[in-house]
Amino acid sequence: MSSFGEPIGSSVTAGEPPVADDQLSVPGPEDTRVMRRERMAVLLHSKTFIAGAVILAFWIVCAIFGKLIAPDDPLLTDPIKALQAPSSAHLFGTDTLGRDVLSRVLVGARDILIVAPLATLLGTVLGTVLGLVMGYFRGPTDDVLGRIVDAVLAVPVVIVGLLSLVALGPSTITVIFVIGVVFTPVIARTVRAAVLTEREYEYVAAARLRNERTPYILFGEILPNVLGPVLVEFTVRLGYAIFTIATLSFLGFGIQPPAPDWGLQIYQHYGLISGGYWWPVLFPALAIASLVIGVNLLSDGISQAFER
Repeated sequence: MSSFGEPIGSSVTAGEPPVADDQLSVPGPEDTRVMRRERMAVLLHSKTFIAGAVILAFWIVCAIFGKLIAPDDPLLTDPIKALQAPSSAHLFGTDTLGRDVLSRVLVGARDILIVAPLATLLGTVLGTVLGLVMGYFRGPTDDVLGRIVDAVLAVPVVIVGLLSLVALGPSTITVIFVIGVVFTPVIARTVRAAVLTEREYEYVAAARLRNERTPYILFGEILPNVLGPVLVEFTVRLGYAIFTIATLSFLGFGIQPPAPDWGLQIYQHYGLISGGYWWPVLFPALAIASLVIGVNLLSDGISQAFER
């Protein structure tokens, strides 16, 4: 089983000295196509991946068509129906303003499935670029950027998010920006580790001998060979982003009312649990848990495919 940083076909294994540059080989176009087919076959036969894909697909459908399949308007208030328990009329009950909880859970998938992927994509792009630079140049560049990365990683994500949102003010754009920036260092560290191995292979030396420009070497030669760990890291961070957004909303610094955000619904109703009104909290919490589990299953399946 090969590691993320080791190209398939290399004879380097843990505990053994690196193979000389003239012995290293890079898979050709046909080898690359074969590897892609093999990975796709692994994914299609992975129960973990399929289960995660089904869960994620369900919530994506809800995010796109939520207003069409929701039994009621998620923003329509009716104080007379406030805090009704789950029944045939309202399967998930109603909240303090008489809004249908099921409708709000279904439509609430839209906000989190827009904000979380955008934030994760931003962090992945920035982290990949930073990791490529750190791993390729090494030396003082790696040392300086590495210390900055370590300093950011020393502070919990939620704390950094809260401090940033307090300073900048809560809004959807701010949440995307803050989470993306916070995820950048950890993704950069993963990419750097992969690049440190890739930079020693002969295709990089050949590109240097051709006097190729550094941006081309980084993005045209090395990046395609580290896309595996980048993709895995994206799916892993997506799960963290979903949980982080829900946490920030619960604390009142994430997506703002009247949006039917899941974390916001929990924040608005968790104080009612002691009074026996559990449904406005339980169902949004289950939605968050199911989405995070689905993304993690998807990530595990992708990771297994790239490790083969």
